[in-house]
Amino acid sequence: MAKGFKMSMLSLRIRIFLSMIVLILIASLLMASISIIQFKNEAKEYHQERLERKETAIKEHINYVLSTTTYPLTSNNLPFIFKDKIHELAQIHNLEINIYSLNGKLLKSSKASFSIDSVSPPIPKYILKLVQSSIEKRYVDIKNIDGVKNRSAYSQIKDEKFKPLGILNLPYVEDDGFYDKELQSFLIRLGQVYSFMLVIAFALAYFLSTYITQSLKTISDKLSETSLTQKNEKIVLEANSKEINLLIKAYNIMVDELEQSATKLAQSEREEAWREMAKQVAHEIKNPLTPMRLTVQSFQRKFDANDLELKQKLKDYSETLIQQIDTMSSVASAFSNFASMPAQQNETLNVVEVVELALDIFNEDYIVFESQEKEIISKMDRTQLIRIITNLAKNAIQAIPQEQKEKKILVTVKRVVNDVQISVKDNGIGIEEYNIDRIFEPKFTTKNSGMGLGLGIIKNIIENYKGTITFETQYGKGTTFTVSLPIINT
Repeated sequence: MAKGFKMSMLSLRIRIFLSMIVLILIASLLMASISIIQFKNEAKEYHQERLERKETAIKEHINYVLSTTTYPLTSNNLPFIFKDKIHELAQIHNLEINIYSLNGKLLKSSKASFSIDSVSPPIPKYILKLVQSSIEKRYVDIKNIDGVKNRSAYSQIKDEKFKPLGILNLPYVEDDGFYDKELQSFLIRLGQVYSFMLVIAFALAYFLSTYITQSLKTISDKLSETSLTQKNEKIVLEANSKEINLLIKAYNIMVDELEQSATKLAQSEREEAWREMAKQVAHEIKNPLTPMRLTVQSFQRKFDANDLELKQKLKDYSETLIQQIDTMSSVASAFSNFASMPAQQNETLNVVEVVELALDIFNEDYIVFESQEKEIISKMDRTQLIRIITNLAKNAIQAIPQEQKEKKILVTVKRVVNDVQISVKDNGIGIEEYNIDRIFEPKFTTKNSGMGLGLGIIKNIIENYKGTITFETQYGKGTTFTVSLPIINT
């Protein structure tokens, strides 16, 4: 765990550098291992083939001796037949030769007489069985004596009629001195070559790791400088790596989107400021109403047709009212300009994402959002789409009585042919039958508060996009509003 943590703390450049060095070391070890195995296999095949060649040549020579001897070809006569010939054969072929009877008893050996034991051990019975049972009537026994591999070939000696006469034994000691020297020499040369390659690899790995991570460092520096409150510069760099170029492209796209978000944020802040101003304007409108009311009430109480100053008082009252009316008119004009619908600003957006984002402002945990697709791209005004969703969700929340225990609002988005369909379903009180035809009428509302403009306004927005808004309701069980908007190709 600690090693993994330390490795993860290393920079990408160092990790690339170390990875290349480790790969080269592993390659050199694999090459050395394969070379050792190859040399050992070649030595094994060489000794095996050499013993077979020796055995074939000696048996041909033995067959020649058997064909020219004057002794009858019997197992008992083999010591007489090869009395002198066995030493000659051993010298010619430079190999020790032993001849045994069919039951494994030593009959004749090329060893010096003084070196032969008084009672030579017979051939083990399991070897006799293996020789007799094999198709070639041959068996090679392999043993390691003092770390040296000894091969001992056993095969039958036959007469002209292929009748077994005895068993030929050829002891063979493997001498790997030549291969050991060759292997040692090869490993020395391999070590020299890989030492040189390792030096080059260090330099190459350092250069490549630096070259590869240079572009990434540039991107990292740009990312650390990126901020929503300032103008961000794009990366103008053409890397030799496709992946890094895709990363640069993604960063540049992010910069564009960040700039758009900053613009929208600034616009939102301005709109919020204007909303605050609208509240202030509404307050300013109420201010003139009080003196106007007091003036009218005072005029009603003090009106006297016989008063000599009636004309002057009437003039004063009129001027006061006109002054307050002018104040209200100017404030109302400013408010009217602000309250006008904003111009439609179509933009390419993901309808699913915008709808889900619009629902995030609500704290009610019983609002559930579902979509059959993660992305439905269209071109429309984001603000107006959010206004539609917000109004429908707010109406759905208000349609559910506070004392109701099980509350649920399901908002779904799906694609229907070339339209995107948004539905808002609640389990509230529903709409009474006599109010169904008046739902979209301006100034109509079933709530105690509000001006009844919400559904009328969003209906106009939807129809401006050539869409439709419908609803299904059942009094006492709930209502489902369905908005269908055409998907405008981008």
